[in-house]
Amino acid sequence: MDFEITAKDVLGRICRIETPHGRIETPTVLPVINPNIPFISPSKMRDFGAQAVITNAYIIFRSFGEEAIEKGVHKLLDVDFPIMTDSGSYQLMLYGDVEVSNREIIEFQRKINSDFIVPLDIPTPPDADFETARKDLEITIEREKEAKEIKGESFLVLPIQGSTHAELRRESAKKAKEIGGDVYAIGAVVPLMDAYRFRDLARIILEVRSVLRVEPLHLFGCGHPMVFALAVALGCDLFDSAAYALYAKDDRYLTVYGTKNLSELQYFPCNCPNCTKMEPDEVRELEKREREIFLAEHNLYVTFSEIRTIKNAIKENSLFELVEKRIRAHPNLLSAWRQIKDYSKILENSDPSIKRKFLYCGLETLMRPAVKRHLDSLKQINFEKDTIVISTDFGIIADLYLRPVFGPVPSELLESYPAGHAEIPDADIIEKEALETAVENLKELMRNLQGKRFVIYLSGRWKEFLKDLPGECEYVLH
Repeated sequence: MDFEITAKDVLGRICRIETPHGRIETPTVLPVINPNIPFISPSKMRDFGAQAVITNAYIIFRSFGEEAIEKGVHKLLDVDFPIMTDSGSYQLMLYGDVEVSNREIIEFQRKINSDFIVPLDIPTPPDADFETARKDLEITIEREKEAKEIKGESFLVLPIQGSTHAELRRESAKKAKEIGGDVYAIGAVVPLMDAYRFRDLARIILEVRSVLRVEPLHLFGCGHPMVFALAVALGCDLFDSAAYALYAKDDRYLTVYGTKNLSELQYFPCNCPNCTKMEPDEVRELEKREREIFLAEHNLYVTFSEIRTIKNAIKENSLFELVEKRIRAHPNLLSAWRQIKDYSKILENSDPSIKRKFLYCGLETLMRPAVKRHLDSLKQINFEKDTIVISTDFGIIADLYLRPVFGPVPSELLESYPAGHAEIPDADIIEKEALETAVENLKELMRNLQGKRFVIYLSGRWKEFLKDLPGECEYVLH
């Protein structure tokens, strides 16, 4: 597969994937199309921003059979852009069995000219016991090997399974990489999202990304815009979901901050074409079918609006800032994101070392790679002079200036990224953890400069934190 990364930030990327039916630029969402229930016409999906769709090969196999083979899936859905076909694993998870073998459904997907085909993997639900998850994974791996042999010219999507067992998710990713797919897809996580178990979701994504460092990564069943920024920053490139339709049928209205019921809304907090032409009271008066279409279209508009916002953040290297805003929509998102401190090495290896700006958005900002890189750079500093002047006041001429979050900043680097390009609240109002991190970085530098004398100009709240510093220190209150 022709796959090119054009921009990066955090673990997120903008990528180009070339297919026989056109280019896909990630991150993006593939809306789910049910071929038996044309809720919103697949041909209209471009109007909302979709570049590709996903449909269910098992449903097409059961409902259309030879007709689908004669027409091909693109003609069947009346679209000329890329299509991914799922294999029926969702039905397998719901009903425990499907009336088709892995080989049959792979060959069928190939015959209907699907751009991306998926083997009939075993979607082990969250919290399954280890032995069950392991046995299901063994079956999935064998089916992926079979799919590799018979996929033809179509691109192969290899599911990553293993329930909530980190060890099995890593093993699944390693085995899939050995088999060799074009896209890798994290499966069986919808129950986690439905239960707002974003911490478990984030851990699974990070475990998989620790193995698949570069390859395109799809997150099955993720369709709520409140989750996209987090998932992209953790390394997901592609998403798919029927959420736009399922939520609409239940009178639910999607926003980047959560879900609203239509009955709760007095005003629409959105400027999409639908929300600017009608008021909530008017929509509530519509016939059920019209109301569902209105909400589904809004849900698609807000979905792709958020995708464009994320892409722009990647381009301007502000994805950290965007995520740190979005995770405040729900405490479980906040908890999920804070796990990045346990995967700092992965982030360091991927996140660009030079950016335009550094905006402090809260305690999570302390976990960014730029903060650790600043500390690492301090270890390379040496001074020929015996006395080093450190100041918390930029009005005093000094060798080093103290900034919240970063700690000591050499005067020569006050205009350089990250500390010199940082927008940070004053020490008097910022969280104490930001000052504690800065002081720990200062202590680390002072230990590396053994034998030096330090003159430290103190002001404001810094006086509370600059105590018990190593080495010979003279404090000057200012």
